[in-house]
Amino acid sequence: MTTTADCIFCKIAQGQIPCKKIYEDEDFIAFHDINPRAPIHLLVIPKLHIESLQHVDASHRDLLGKMLVLAPQLAAENGASEGFKTLINTGPAGGQEVYHLHLHILGGRPTA
Repeated sequence: MTTTADCIFCKIAQGQIPCKKIYEDEDFIAFHDINPRAPIHLLVIPKLHIESLQHVDASHRDLLGKMLVLAPQLAAENGASEGFKTLINTGPAGGQEVYHLHLHILGGRPTA
């Protein structure tokens, strides 16, 4: 389990690690993935450390709603207005690599 002290995304959200930031507000930071899987590959992370989608509860409802509302806005502003894919990997079997909830926005080419 990752703690906030050693979480790379917490460090990015706190400005301790640089990123190619495209958006920030009081709840979220969004930036380009350093290992893109598509021509456009953005990450949206809450500043609140939540380990994964398995760790959310009803108190996170507004935060998650805001994350989903941000996705099409950020996709359009970054060149994926024709369409994009959103993805949240959850847990080891779901391909999660960083244990801080994050939303991938992938675009720039057709995907299956």
